[in-house]
Amino acid sequence: MWWAIGSGHHRLIADEPTRLGGQDAGPAPYELLCSALCACTAITLRMYADRKQWLLSAVQVDAHFKDGAITRVLNFEGELDKEQRTRLADVAERTPVTLTFKQGLSITTTLVDQITPVATKVI
Repeated sequence: MWWAIGSGHHRLIADEPTRLGGQDAGPAPYELLCSALCACTAITLRMYADRKQWLLSAVQVDAHFKDGAITRVLNFEGELDKEQRTRLADVAERTPVTLTFKQGLSITTTLVDQITPVATKVI
């Protein structure tokens, strides 16, 4: 069973791998969490490098969640010196999503009497 997720006019699919009883129709929830971190990191670093007019041709960000922690690996392509690469890694530690994860956040759950179209179960 997989889930269709709506965010504004965007639609995503979330599921679990088959070994956990899902159909592997989309990323698992922790993969979506890591994807948010990777996207924010790549976007922020690209904008930073562009503003500095650095010769950054590509940014690759990989993140994995395991045992309550996220590991993130950065790979930069382009003509960057060690100081620029170090600076980009430092900037990655302060992206909006990174800071949210590091600071933690509260979650407020509200129970309603009828289902609203936030997430729809699809079989």
